[in-house]
Amino acid sequence: MTFIPSGEQIEITAGDWSATIVEVGGGIRSLSVAGRTVLDGYGAEEMCGSGRGQLLLPWPNRIEDGKYTFEGASLQLPLSEPALHNASHGLTRWVAWKVLDRTESSVAMDYALRPQPGYPFGLDLRATFALDRSGLTVTLESTNVGPSRCPFGAGAHPYIACGDVLVNSATLSVPADTFLLANDRQIPVERRCVDETELDFRHGKGIGDLVLDTCYTGLSRDADGRARVTLRDESGTTSVWMDDQFPFVMVFSGDTVKPESRRRRALAVEPMTCAPNAFNSGEGLLVLEPGQTFKGSWGVTTD
Repeated sequence: MTFIPSGEQIEITAGDWSATIVEVGGGIRSLSVAGRTVLDGYGAEEMCGSGRGQLLLPWPNRIEDGKYTFEGASLQLPLSEPALHNASHGLTRWVAWKVLDRTESSVAMDYALRPQPGYPFGLDLRATFALDRSGLTVTLESTNVGPSRCPFGAGAHPYIACGDVLVNSATLSVPADTFLLANDRQIPVERRCVDETELDFRHGKGIGDLVLDTCYTGLSRDADGRARVTLRDESGTTSVWMDDQFPFVMVFSGDTVKPESRRRRALAVEPMTCAPNAFNSGEGLLVLEPGQTFKGSWGVTTD
């Protein structure tokens, strides 16, 4: 029996679209349309690296020192990013999710997050991946099944593929008025306007050699209520959209991914419900009452 690091592989298709959803982390291992790789993923024989396609729950990005205080209780999370002394990207990236429901073009994945040191709360989590002829829609749901209120944030970590070239040659559009200036531990310290800065991508421009590891907010939305981050390169145009439950988006040019041969080969566009370190800053932090359910969607389309 062949060992597959990401567990069960669930293939879904619709028209020219195909995707592989995995048991470990409940994330996306691959997404393509008409033979074109849309999201830069990883092989079935590989362990997921650099967060590729993973879901970020019950918080996205980082919590400084893994410490936070919630309703008078001081809590300490495991430092999953020891180099920067942070708790990073939640608690569900390496656990086994279950297939709850499945059709040819969709799959719903389920995970029960139960109280543990640092996060003594209970959540029932569901991620539904659905393909149609326009692309991929991912719907995240989280229900507080515990007896007390709990802090919560959600995010995802897809990488837009750039074919055989670096992101340097691509044109990026980010409809954001502001960004969060971060320190050397990637913790936000100040909100700034993008006006007259190299981080202003509102009207679309080439990335060049600019290093991006930037949280944007103040997102402009289209008539359908969605904000869209768009990358244009030699292989085509790809957009990551997010509904109004995701007022933040992280854009990462992949300068620190491993192995080095994969650096700047794809652009991470990460929809987030809250800012990095929101468990401490409160910026965008959601607090779920007992029995309350969060629901939000994001997705991927191409032109």
